[in-house]
Amino acid sequence: MKTEIQFRLRIRRGDEIIIGPGKIALLEAIAATGSISAAARALEMSYRRAWLLTDEMNRGLKLPVIEAKSGGSKGGGAALTPTAQEIITRYRAIEKVALETAQGDLDALLNMIAK
Repeated sequence: MKTEIQFRLRIRRGDEIIIGPGKIALLEAIAATGSISAAARALEMSYRRAWLLTDEMNRGLKLPVIEAKSGGSKGGGAALTPTAQEIITRYRAIEKVALETAQGDLDALLNMIAK
């Protein structure tokens, strides 16, 4: 079995997670697919769950993370706002710095784990 290190940065307000790994993954999937529905399928979650997660972010942040595109012959869709792009960039930067900063201690912990 492979041993791996995972950081799970979450920003909470009360019991609600405003920003966390699942929401970041959802935003990245929306950016890649152009729709909440397609992003939900890609992440193997229901459309309702994906919509609720984006709604939580939109309510918890000062500015929205998703812009709905009007339907038409090709249907509607969703796009990330500049706020969402900045959140993803900063979140991934924090993960990278945390891992780099803790690498020595992480290596020491990994050496203590039975193979």
